[in-house]
Amino acid sequence: MRTAQAIGRAAARRNPPLPPLLFFTDPERTPDIEAAARRLPRGSAIVYRNFGAPDAEARARSLLAIARRRGLLLLIGADAGLAAKVEADGVHLPERLAHRARRLKRPGWIVTAAAHSPLAARRGLAAGADAVVVSAIFSSSSPSAGPPIGPLRLARIVRAAGGPVYALGGINDKTARRLMPAGLVGLAAVEALRT
Repeated sequence: MRTAQAIGRAAARRNPPLPPLLFFTDPERTPDIEAAARRLPRGSAIVYRNFGAPDAEARARSLLAIARRRGLLLLIGADAGLAAKVEADGVHLPERLAHRARRLKRPGWIVTAAAHSPLAARRGLAAGADAVVVSAIFSSSSPSAGPPIGPLRLARIVRAAGGPVYALGGINDKTARRLMPAGLVGLAAVEALRT
């Protein structure tokens, strides 16, 4: 968390303010989302990915209450309708939906998009995303993670992207420090933030 905050402070001098740390939820890998959210440092964001859960709205409202009390932001994954309904702070789009970023923007919202290649990062930002989340940087236990790209390739993607980039995938206390020189706006993690 301290590394994400240090990266965020450095990035704030170059970019509009964005959260330095994104906590991506996952029903399998972060079963106690609320407990993890309560541990996040002020200024971080929760990216609630509900994957079609029947209690998605109730869970989103619960996370929003935690976010408001703790000075966090709440983004809803892939569901702008739910984000608007619960009055979240924005939406996170999978790479396949990144082209919709500009159309989904609302006043005060943050829109982020997943990117798994340099081209996807450029396209997401060109489509209006406030930032892209590039993955997988390091080896990850996510079933959807591809081969890790590593810090050097990530740094090249950041330079070529033309806008704010977060790193996701295998981020933990040890690996985060290796990303300090990459020029990121912040870090994103799943399992490293669970309780």
